[in-house]
Order: sequence, then C-alpha cells, then structure tokens
Amino acid sequence: MNLQVAKRLQQTEEYYFSKKLREIDEMNRAGAKVINLGIGSPDLPPHPSVIEALTENAHRPDTHAYQGYKGIPALRQAMAGWYQRYYSVALDPEKEVLPLIGSKEGIMHICMTYLQEGDEALVPNPGYPTYRSAVNLSGATVRDYDLEEKNGWLPDLDALAKTDLSKVKLMWVNYPHMPTGARFNTAFAEKLVKFASEHNILICHDNPYSFILNAQPQSLLQTPGAKDVVLELNSLSKSSNMAGWRVGMLVGKQEWINEVLRFKSNMDSGMFQPLQMAAVKALELGPEWYAELNEIYTGRRKKVFELLELLNCTFDRDQVGMFVWAKIPADAKDGFTVTDEILQKAQVFITPGGIFGSNGNGYIRVSLCKDEKVFDEVLQRIRAIK
Repeated sequence: MNLQVAKRLQQTEEYYFSKKLREIDEMNRAGAKVINLGIGSPDLPPHPSVIEALTENAHRPDTHAYQGYKGIPALRQAMAGWYQRYYSVALDPEKEVLPLIGSKEGIMHICMTYLQEGDEALVPNPGYPTYRSAVNLSGATVRDYDLEEKNGWLPDLDALAKTDLSKVKLMWVNYPHMPTGARFNTAFAEKLVKFASEHNILICHDNPYSFILNAQPQSLLQTPGAKDVVLELNSLSKSSNMAGWRVGMLVGKQEWINEVLRFKSNMDSGMFQPLQMAAVKALELGPEWYAELNEIYTGRRKKVFELLELLNCTFDRDQVGMFVWAKIPADAKDGFTVTDEILQKAQVFITPGGIFGSNGNGYIRVSLCKDEKVFDEVLQRIRAIK
C-alpha cells in the first residue's frame, strides 16, 4: 500500500527531543547512565495543597464527566485573579480567558484559527521550534526574524518595518525568551505594540517563564494599547511544577478568544475537572511559593555556571528562565558538535542551540531541572574528560 503523509507534514520533522530521547534510551539500555540536562521539565512537585485538591476532587463521584470547552468558572476566575495580582492586568474571566490543555496546544490553535496558505507569520530565530512547526502545519509560510546577542536578543523592528509585511498576519514573540534567557524589556514592548498596530499584525506572546529567576513577572498585556494587538499564552508547567498536568491559558480580547474557541472546541472535550480544581489552588499560591522555587533554581544555576566555565563557554549571568544559554568556544564547530562530544564522552546530554534556529548554531542550552547533587556528578564527569 502506497500511503503518503499529507502535504502539511512534509515540511515538519519529528521533534528533535523525541528523536534524541530514543538515542539516549538506547545508550542507557547498553549500560550508560546518561544525565539529561536538555529538557525543561521541572523535577520538583507542585505545592502539596495542589496535589491534595486533585485527590479530593478525583474522589468525588460527580467530577468525571465531560467538561465545558471554556473550563469551569472557578478556573477562569482564578486565572484572571492571577493576572491581576502578579501582572496588574485586568481580565474579564468570562470573556477574555480561555483555559488550555497546556499552552503548547494554544500555539497550534492560534495558527489553525488565523493562518492559511498565502499567509505569512513572523517567527524568531532562535526560538521555540513549535512556533515554526505550527505555522507550517497551518499551510502558511514562515518568515524568520533574526535575534542576535549584540541586540540583546531583541528583533530589529525598524528593519522589519522596511520589508514587505503585507502578507504577515501574526508574529510570535516570547519574553522572557527561550532559549536565550533574555529578559522582558518594557521599552521594546511599547515599540512592539506600536509596530503591530501600524502593520495590522497580531502579536502572539508566549509567556511561560516569567516567574522563573525573575523578581518581577511581566506580561505584554501590561503595555498600553496591547489588548488591541496581543494574544498572550501562559502556563502552570514551569511556574507551578505542573508540566505533565497540561494546564495553560490564552488571554486577550473577547473576539479573538471566541474565534480560537471555535477551533479548540473541535479538537478536545475539555479538561478533567479535578485538574481544573487543582489548578485553581496553584493559581492562589502566594509570592512565597515562587520565592522558594527561585531559591532552588538560583543554587542550581551557580552549578551550571561552573559547568559552562569548565566547557570554556561564555554566558550572560543576568539571564532568566529555566535554562542557561551559553556561547561555545571560538574553536568549536557548532553546538551540535559540542553536545554530541559531551554525550558520547561524559554521558551528559545538553541541548545544541541550533535546534532553535540557525542563529543558535554557536550556542548550547543547559536545563536547571536537576538536583544540585546531579550537577555535582555532571561536573565530575566533565572534569574527567578534560
């Protein structure tokens, strides 16, 4: 039987981590004990009260049915309250908040709602690979915009404005930035909102890292005029240690929320109610939760800085988020070469920056999602191969 995949998949390869984890599994079956510093999956549990809320609600006999596509009112209210409390952004929980089964699905929902063949979308290079794959799957064309260290990993909006943007419908942005750890920049945010308004471009801001190693969480929706041009994605995966729970949110203007819901309602049947109730508890946690979390990540980041110095990499100590982004030594070919050598010689997996785009070829990224004792073991292994 000659069965070909659909055209939409022909530009979309299997996710890098999916392939790499198979390679690591094979190494481990052969006797290696690979330490994975590649993926930003929190190793710490959620707050005990969150787990307790899940358990209590799962034991109830009336919480196991299909749920509404917009989530329960308590969850939307908690999400709106979280935005007000930590970002000073006022949202109508009934009209401007849409819970998601993880924010990653929201990236696809937005692209499938607004993009089609003939459209273009601006995607950061380097940037989260899912932006590119979601645009490709929608049938639209990816337009890379460059992010470079010399510009603080911010796009040159003036240069973009001089290009033909007539087919561009939306632009993906992400600050604090993954993978580079560049901070949210208020002056840039104001310029971005103005740029979007002038060129009739929907800005899609992916904001899951704002609480990690960041004293002042910020939202693009704080920017004057942003609600007219911005949809924002957020998530409990990183900030609440709930990556596997798949709880995210899309916030913004009612018109756009309703349009995305039209697509989403054809893709799923709502989120398990006990999960939603647990998410409410997570969203009600006070600033002490985030402070305790960041104290742990601060200790881990010091270990990663030590690791990167052993590898003769250079890096910005002021970066934020769940990873550390570093420039490889000048005599190294690229990040793939560096990370493959470390994997084979030390059985330590570090992410090559090139998977995030060509502008990441000279960099590597290290996850903070391991205990300090694990980083001590990594340091021993790296010293042994030096």
